Amino acid sequence: MNLIIQATYEILPSQIKTISGLTSAIRTEQISSNAYRLVNVHHHDGVASYCWEEHLDYGYVRPNQKLTDFGMVVMDMDSTLITIECIDEIADMHGIKHYVSSITESAMRRDIDFAESLLSRVALLEGLDESVLQRVYDERLQLSPGTDILLAALKQNSIKTMLISNGFEFFTERLSSRLGLDFAYANTLEIINGKLSGKVFGEIMDAKGKADKLVQTRDQLSLNGRQVIAIGDGANDLKMMSQASVSIAYHAKAVVRSQATYAFNFVGLDGLIPLFSG
Repeated sequence: MNLIIQATYEILPSQIKTISGLTSAIRTEQISSNAYRLVNVHHHDGVASYCWEEHLDYGYVRPNQKLTDFGMVVMDMDSTLITIECIDEIADMHGIKHYVSSITESAMRRDIDFAESLLSRVALLEGLDESVLQRVYDERLQLSPGTDILLAALKQNSIKTMLISNGFEFFTERLSSRLGLDFAYANTLEIINGKLSGKVFGEIMDAKGKADKLVQTRDQLSLNGRQVIAIGDGANDLKMMSQASVSIAYHAKAVVRSQATYAFNFVGLDGLIPLFSG
């Protein structure tokens, strides 16, 4: 196996020397100032703790594995493709962000059922003017670091992109159009006479729904599981991530990091590129 080391800063030669010593790498290759490849390494338990302390991300990959081996990348939206939880920011417009955020956190840790948590949070938004959705999009929503770089690389290599969220269609539709994504799915907030009704319209997109949409779209594109990468941050992403051959826990909860193929604890979404640079 090869070992990819990445950081948000310029990696020091001394750091690579330490990891190379732990893993008995036969050589090191510099991918960029922020990324290195250690060739033909042995797994060592000390790598994880050292990288955590040094704010480095790491991943053991097969030699010559490339981004072009994949045909689709599937991404969660809230706290993955974007830096916020949209429902929390909507709640902030209503003066109840702290309460709603605490429910969101519990759902992301899998302490409570996601569908139940979504319905209870949406109910608290009853009566809000629909204009708050646009305000959140315009004033609060920001892309995660490295998003534009990653999407450009995926498009250059003809890799399909899918945004799938337990959040709301209002945001996924706008992001899909803005970023040129191939597919986008989410829940729909019910709006009556210009006000949020406090309900979700139609079937809830829960953890199983996200996994089902991945499989459905994968089959539609005539891809197999080995050609799919899934990126998420919360427990509600785990079923979706289990349907991909490579799963990325992006700045994620511990329960997700423990089950994902790789964890990006520090780098941005563009960390996918050096990970599969061949």
